[in-house]
Amino acid sequence: MCGIAGLFPSDRPGCVESLARHARAMADAIVHRGPDDSGIWEDALSGIALAHRRLSILDLSSAGHQPMHSSGGRYVLVFNGEIYNHMELRARLADRQSWRGHSDTETLLAAFEVWGIDTTLRSITGMFSLALWDRLEHRLVLARDRLGEKPLYYGWLAGTFAFGSELKTLCAFPGWQGEIDRDAAANYMRYGYVPLPHSIYRGIRKLIPGTFVTISAETAPGTWPEPAAYWSARSVANVSELADLTDAEGVDQLESLLRQSVGRQMISDVPLGAFLSGGIDSSTVVALMQALSAKPVKTFSIGFAEGDYDEAKHAKAVAAHLGTEHTELYVTPADALAVIPRLPHIFDEPFGDSSGIPTYLVAQLARRHVAVSLSGDGGDELFGGYNRYSWGRSIWRHIGPLPVGLRRMIGRALTALPPEAWDGLAAPLRAVLGRHMRLPALGDKIHKLAGVIDVDSPAELYRRLVSQHRDSGSLIIGGGETAIWADAEAARCTRTDFSEQMMFHDIVGYLTDDILTKVDRAAMAVSLETRVPMLDHELIEFAWRLPLAMKIRDGQGKWLLRQVLYRYVPRSLMDRPKQGFGIPLDAWLRGPLREWAESLLAESRLRKEGFLQPELVRRKWQEHLSGRRNWQHWLWNVLMFQAWHEDVFR
Repeated sequence: MCGIAGLFPSDRPGCVESLARHARAMADAIVHRGPDDSGIWEDALSGIALAHRRLSILDLSSAGHQPMHSSGGRYVLVFNGEIYNHMELRARLADRQSWRGHSDTETLLAAFEVWGIDTTLRSITGMFSLALWDRLEHRLVLARDRLGEKPLYYGWLAGTFAFGSELKTLCAFPGWQGEIDRDAAANYMRYGYVPLPHSIYRGIRKLIPGTFVTISAETAPGTWPEPAAYWSARSVANVSELADLTDAEGVDQLESLLRQSVGRQMISDVPLGAFLSGGIDSSTVVALMQALSAKPVKTFSIGFAEGDYDEAKHAKAVAAHLGTEHTELYVTPADALAVIPRLPHIFDEPFGDSSGIPTYLVAQLARRHVAVSLSGDGGDELFGGYNRYSWGRSIWRHIGPLPVGLRRMIGRALTALPPEAWDGLAAPLRAVLGRHMRLPALGDKIHKLAGVIDVDSPAELYRRLVSQHRDSGSLIIGGGETAIWADAEAARCTRTDFSEQMMFHDIVGYLTDDILTKVDRAAMAVSLETRVPMLDHELIEFAWRLPLAMKIRDGQGKWLLRQVLYRYVPRSLMDRPKQGFGIPLDAWLRGPLREWAESLLAESRLRKEGFLQPELVRRKWQEHLSGRRNWQHWLWNVLMFQAWHEDVFR
């Protein structure tokens, strides 16, 4: 795991030393991604500079140093990530290559030299972002892994093409302007993240997952190179289902693929462990790790004193059953609150997922013991784990036939009581309801239902379900939402079942832009590499060939994944309602965070800065403080925008 950066001026610079100096400053801005080593390479004739920061995971010797040259001299590479099947690729290249070390970077270069760009990218299994300079063709190639586990930003700065693993690299360039894109800000307010391909800055983009772009000296400044796809989640989702696959065969095949993926991702020359929340996904990954390991696997979890948000007790029970070397840390509100001032710097953009706080804390805990940690992310999107996949489908089936006017009346009736009142009415029933009927935050769910009940299509229902703000143009002054890549991909997906449509939309949107962004930035902020076995592309392709009934059955998601887990962990340890990885944000905003929030949401400040509509923000804030409504997620998006703006422009 590393960080990369580089520059490729459209006109040949007169002094290559300044080019290298700028590239070094860009790389040094992300020293947290690679504290072990650094390197710069420049070509005075071509005007190209590549920079690298290294976190040593495979081949800790100097043979893994980057930028790295191919043995034939044609290519120079800077690479961030891991290629899990690189030893298999080496075996295929054995008669064409002599090896200097055992790094996957060297394997990549050999493959590029023998097979070319497209074939190599299609052949590798891993997570990565990379920049490859072709000295023969005088062209720069940027590429990103299939699901976007590793980040890559790029754009034009004062006529120079620049790229980097994080926005920090581009901000370190002398030509940096940093104009906020108000349309991207409007997208952020809806989703809680800035969606692909946009960034919060005008003129800077994120590379689409599963694609590569090519830039040459003939590329006109300001021109956006067209991404070429070597893999497509949409093409995978548009395949037909497996024929004549029994439940038992499905479980066997899924277990085999999971064991293969987990086994590959356990290869490391440094200490390795795993995050363990006690949920289905992380427990499955840890169970397979332990089955493949000759010694106890190191596992990590954090807990909160607030019972509704504490999963540590579940993780501890799973760890005890599997026999892992488990470390847990119960954090206080003060511990969590201390992270908040760091969030704008960690994420570089406004980022509204408050679970970034516990993610950072568990990464920080793990880094004290290991350099690599496996994660269970991706299981919900692939195997139907989110409640909205069954809940949203049920909603549309019931409300679709009703007149819109009647639905609006029902919505007004449901919001006549605040969420806390609904929770109070439901409290006496919890003692008699079955375990799966005890929905946490029932009042919030009722209000969310009221907010989607008047939709006119399944697509609009999904959009409402994942939106924190329905009309972000009314919040961002001078901004209006712009088209995003996930919507375009979803529109071309041929799946007709609403649950599968939602799952696909989450894979190309929410998973990449929120979940993987959160895990990468939070972990790399403490120099911890994270790996996600569920996102092995062979596993993804298998999941999309499964019938939906193997994912969602009897109203419960991840059916097939659960069957694999039950081979290792008793059902009694896992049979409980799904619980998110969150913090008691609603109460904190009314309590220990109130003064901080009030300063960011002050009306005079909002008017002076000129980005957010003061009247709307103040009304939501007062409603939340009074307890009439729970606007925690909406307000957190606004607060993270404000905190980011303060951090960048103070």
